[in-house]
Amino acid sequence: MSRVYNFSAGPSALPEAVLKKAQQEMLDWQGTGMSVMEMSHRGKHFMSIAETLLADLRELMAIPDNYKIALLQGGATAQFSLIPQNILGDKSKAAYINTGAWSKKAIKEAGAFCDVQLAASAEDSKFTTIPERSSWALDADCGYLHYTANETIHGVEFFDIPEVDMPLVSDMSSNILSRPVDVSRFGLIYAGTQKNMGPAGVTIVIVRDDLLGKAKNSVPSVFNYQQQIDNDSMLNTPATYNWYLVGLVLQWLKELGGLAEMEQRNIRKAEKLYQTIDASALYSNPVDKAYRSRMNVPFILADSQLDAAFLEAAAANGLSTLKGHRSVGGMRASIYNAMPEAGVDALIDFMTEFERTH
Repeated sequence: MSRVYNFSAGPSALPEAVLKKAQQEMLDWQGTGMSVMEMSHRGKHFMSIAETLLADLRELMAIPDNYKIALLQGGATAQFSLIPQNILGDKSKAAYINTGAWSKKAIKEAGAFCDVQLAASAEDSKFTTIPERSSWALDADCGYLHYTANETIHGVEFFDIPEVDMPLVSDMSSNILSRPVDVSRFGLIYAGTQKNMGPAGVTIVIVRDDLLGKAKNSVPSVFNYQQQIDNDSMLNTPATYNWYLVGLVLQWLKELGGLAEMEQRNIRKAEKLYQTIDASALYSNPVDKAYRSRMNVPFILADSQLDAAFLEAAAANGLSTLKGHRSVGGMRASIYNAMPEAGVDALIDFMTEFERTH
């Protein structure tokens, strides 16, 4: 069977060039006679893979020297509770913006370790917009402000970095590497890799120096940012093969021209798909146009009884995993970096024909 266009929200499609490279090197990485997944994480071969990964990530995102990078496990979900334990120090309160399902999860998890101030919420709008900055209530005693840069379920994305007088923390799991970001504006950025930069199993944490060393003694060493960074993220055996695949994705991005080029590709893909939805009598998207995600495009059919037929016909046309999240229904096309423009064109052609015949 030929490869389908995979619109899964995560784990999501990987660049075909990356998969082919990994296939070529599966049994023998660069003449070592070993697969990467067989290598000692302390050996010189894997250490070179890790060093290149970190250097490429720092280059692609223009990460300043006063920021450290940790490669951890447990996904972004683990960071929901680890962030307040690691960076609050002597403060007991943190501010959170609620813009969707992942924000809500982060708020719930953090609440077990600090006093959460809900600075703003879009729940009244059913998470179809982002509250105006002027409406946010921020207590100066808060140790940081947290926001989810892109909500995969509701399809809402921040395009401007909030201006605040406290460390800014952002979950960028689903839009990291999709466009340039000024890292110096943040105290901490974190992201699971399974959506836009590799397979599941690795979590990237980028943290400013002054926020390190604040964890209480009760925080286990593998969850302590400072201790992990001091030990090259290898206090325990890391997910070595997953690191290697993330590294291949970073090399692929560099070969394409970096994040500025990727942003232009993502803008083109998203704009043409939203234009198709807006011009349709069958499909609709409820999100405020100013905040429509470039990564996750939810849409509903005017007649929900057509949903099953739509999904069945889409699958028959090589368009996979378009069913929306169970909490919101409808459809969702996740069009991360690895989704080629041809895949979006194929989806648009199918949607146009399905509307014509239904």
